[in-house]
Amino acid sequence: MKARGRALAAAILITAAASIAQAQTAADPMADAGGAAFQNELGCGSCHFKDSTFAPPLEGIVGRKIAAVPGFLYSAALKAKGGAWTDARLDAFLASPQDFAPGSGMDARVEDPAKRRQVIAYLKTLK
Repeated sequence: MKARGRALAAAILITAAASIAQAQTAADPMADAGGAAFQNELGCGSCHFKDSTFAPPLEGIVGRKIAAVPGFLYSAALKAKGGAWTDARLDAFLASPQDFAPGSGMDARVEDPAKRRQVIAYLKTLK
């Protein structure tokens, strides 16, 4: 009887741990869609990856000072923006990098406002 009780307690603990882990890793559907668009549809990940020397990494971009990653050449217009990357600034930049900061090294645009919101939600998950 004691063995059966221990087995039942172990099964309950394993089930509870699995449920907690699943809840902790459950992602935001908007961020998931943004991640898929970032990596596949839009191709952002081909330039912006963690150890890229071509484009600045985007981990921690939301709230980070604009044009602040050491070792990257930013346009004078982007450097002159000042302040930090907010949702609104990221939205404007993704909509038209050249309008936001003429001479920016990024030419890719995300024309669909819903897709931009998804990408920004994804960027917020990058730490």
